[in-house]
Amino acid sequence: MGSPENGSDEPLTPAGRLFLQKEMNQVIYCVVGLKHPLDVDALKSAIQSSLMVKHPRFCSLMVRDSAGREHWRRTRVDIDRHVVAVHGPVADGLSDEAAVNEYLADLSTDSPGLLGDDKPLWDVHLLMAHRCVVFRIHHALGDGISLMSMFLASCRRVDDPEALPTIGPSSSAKRRSGGGGGAWWKAVVRVLEVLWFTVVFVVEFVLRSMWASDRKTPVSGGAGVELWPRKLATARFCLEDMKVVKSAVASATINDVLFGIISAGLFKYLDHRSPDAVREGTRITGVAMVNLREQPGLQELSNLMQGNPGLRWGNKFGILLLPVHYHRSCGDPLEHLRKAKSMIDRKKKSLEAHFSYKIGDIVMASLGPHVASLLNYRIVCNTTFTISNVLGPQEEIAILGNPITYIRANSSSLPHALTMHMVSYAGRADMQILVAKDIIPDPDFLAKCFEDALLEMKAAASAALNK
Repeated sequence: MGSPENGSDEPLTPAGRLFLQKEMNQVIYCVVGLKHPLDVDALKSAIQSSLMVKHPRFCSLMVRDSAGREHWRRTRVDIDRHVVAVHGPVADGLSDEAAVNEYLADLSTDSPGLLGDDKPLWDVHLLMAHRCVVFRIHHALGDGISLMSMFLASCRRVDDPEALPTIGPSSSAKRRSGGGGGAWWKAVVRVLEVLWFTVVFVVEFVLRSMWASDRKTPVSGGAGVELWPRKLATARFCLEDMKVVKSAVASATINDVLFGIISAGLFKYLDHRSPDAVREGTRITGVAMVNLREQPGLQELSNLMQGNPGLRWGNKFGILLLPVHYHRSCGDPLEHLRKAKSMIDRKKKSLEAHFSYKIGDIVMASLGPHVASLLNYRIVCNTTFTISNVLGPQEEIAILGNPITYIRANSSSLPHALTMHMVSYAGRADMQILVAKDIIPDPDFLAKCFEDALLEMKAAASAALNK
């Protein structure tokens, strides 16, 4: 492979350096199901000519200088080294979904296998027997929002083969676009609320990075659990059902509904698994990755990957700590949504996510990536689960004229025994549930607990709306 002179090397961003540290080494896995059989040569050609391979991050080696600092160095991409065609079934005696999930679970503990100084940090696996494509991309190359938008720039709508997919604005963006106004004292109150909640949550954030920890439960992980074998299951939700639930509580959002589902389903699982193992009121804390920019439109992203200096590529997200308190089943399923909304509303009034992003930059610059990585690792060890939600296309889309049947994502393993990543697509939302199988041996049952929680909340919401 050819490469330019060292003078053209570009330093990694602080977040990129963080994801290359041993403690927080993270790879994103996105699996895309297709309606028709895969054409290997056509897919290789499409990848070779795609915006992805033209982007500087995807045609650069990760190299370290004499001081150990990481840089990107441009190189030629040999597409045959990045595309892996798997022709037979990846597991015997399993359904397509179960086989693909088993394949992804095995990959999730193999993130070091993607690192190296001989090729860019990504590859694509074509699972021919299962009609799906697995994108394996190191987190140092970008976050979920950047990567989703980049992928969708290569797709077209099924109902209009010339049109790009559309991604609706987030609910928070819709709320921000609403009118402000009001008396001056309301503005003062809002500022005071922001200051108060920011101080409260920042103190908690700092304590979690040191010694404050969740009480152990049957779903707790801990230091070293990232090395344990994994299982993966899929929970499927209908967005229309989530919207029905959302409409039952004033000003609720899909993210509120999702977190209500997580708390209700998790409590249901704990009651089944270990009925008396968790004390009433026990705090169970989730870590959520929050996008700190508006999701870019696809045309803007195309300009970005063609070198538009006015747009920023990479990782730009903060961390929120989202607690729930365990209670044995209550009478009204919507109570989980009300509590989730109340908690998340307080988080929205703070600058916790922005603080976590800025403090990461400061620690990285002053103390180095190893210390920053250890602080993040401690936060994960002291909490119980990870949750993320990426907004996907609203309509059915195709790649190379082959309709996409599903889009799912997960990441490599963490000290958490439970990580959940949801992606919406064409009226549906699939959540990948990655677990340490020696701690949570039955993720399919856990997925059903989440699905049942939504159905129970929908029934309660429908009954309330019909009164």
